[in-house]
Amino acid sequence: MDRIGEILSRGVTELIERDNLEKKLRGKEKLRVKYGIDPTGNKIHIGHAIPFWKLKEFQDLGHKIVLILGDFTARIGDPSDKMAERKPLSEEEVKDNMETYLDQISKILDLKKTEIRHNSDWHDKSTKSDLITEAMNFTVNQMIQRDNFAERFRLSKPIGLHEFLYPLLQGYDSVVVKADLEIGGNDQYFNLLAGRTLQKKFGQKAQDIMTLSLLTGDDGRKMSKSYNNCIFIDDPADQMYGKAMAIDDKLISQYLLLATDISTDKIKKIEKDLRSGANPRNAKRELAREIVKRYYGEKTALIAEETFDRTFVRKELPSEIDEALIIDKNWPLADLLEYLGLTKSKSEARRLIDQGGIKIDGAVIGDREATIKPKDGVIIQVGKRKFKRLKIDK
Repeated sequence: MDRIGEILSRGVTELIERDNLEKKLRGKEKLRVKYGIDPTGNKIHIGHAIPFWKLKEFQDLGHKIVLILGDFTARIGDPSDKMAERKPLSEEEVKDNMETYLDQISKILDLKKTEIRHNSDWHDKSTKSDLITEAMNFTVNQMIQRDNFAERFRLSKPIGLHEFLYPLLQGYDSVVVKADLEIGGNDQYFNLLAGRTLQKKFGQKAQDIMTLSLLTGDDGRKMSKSYNNCIFIDDPADQMYGKAMAIDDKLISQYLLLATDISTDKIKKIEKDLRSGANPRNAKRELAREIVKRYYGEKTALIAEETFDRTFVRKELPSEIDEALIIDKNWPLADLLEYLGLTKSKSEARRLIDQGGIKIDGAVIGDREATIKPKDGVIIQVGKRKFKRLKIDK
């Protein structure tokens, strides 16, 4: 398959209008390719990154990427694929979440060649009259036919009127930036169609749309911060590698296709080997290496693999363990774990203690009420990947 054929097929679930888009790509026309992301959290995971890697392919062909940071729409919350209303975010929360977004995105896109827009620039200035004009292009019937809205309606779960407005706002973004193509996850299909509708009403050519497969988290659900099942693109390399090794075997093919740039021919060979009884561990090692390589380079990926082997295969300690300075006193173990940042809370610490997930110098501590008086050099381990070496502040 040639480069353009690969762009139009790999990971793609819907393409409207394919013939039109392919003709443009094979010609000399340079497209304005739109992608919007709402900063509803402060970290980007490898599922979010799928559209960014697709955008990079267009950028490498010389097309203009228009990246919309949804600092206005994030305050409403995209209802796509949601069975309950999103919690509204304040302007301050959105601003805080956006603080490191561009640094993370720069791991993939060349931001110097990217047109970066904030949709608050136009939505904050729009009037009620503008909104009513846009809303007149849609019906309640259309909105309620969305799968998640229909299911919530059937179950008598509330649907906020503001949730109906979200597709209008995202669609109007396409009008403002005059998008030729909009890319999004396959849960964005309805919103992307709204952009086509509004562009036609405003006298523009309707954008082509491309939707992409969603990445499954290690627990079988959609990868989402809400489910705590993510591999983040700014995870340390060794954690990224370890998380990739922990995915379910049945997800290997999906991750190879969506989260790496391994050729489709090689993926087919790996799939054939797995069906013939090959050890899935070998495929996962290649997968983990390729994921880390994408964000940190090949040298770091090999170091991460060696760290993983030393820690989990040969059961040795990592060569580098962060040191933490603590007061010389008796510590309730749950308090110490929270203080060190090894757990988010004392309740999480106690739960992990009950599960046998806490080790001190290699010994499992199973008493949730345990109190310890640490010594210099003691190593505390939480789960498989978190370590701290203690230093007493005397």
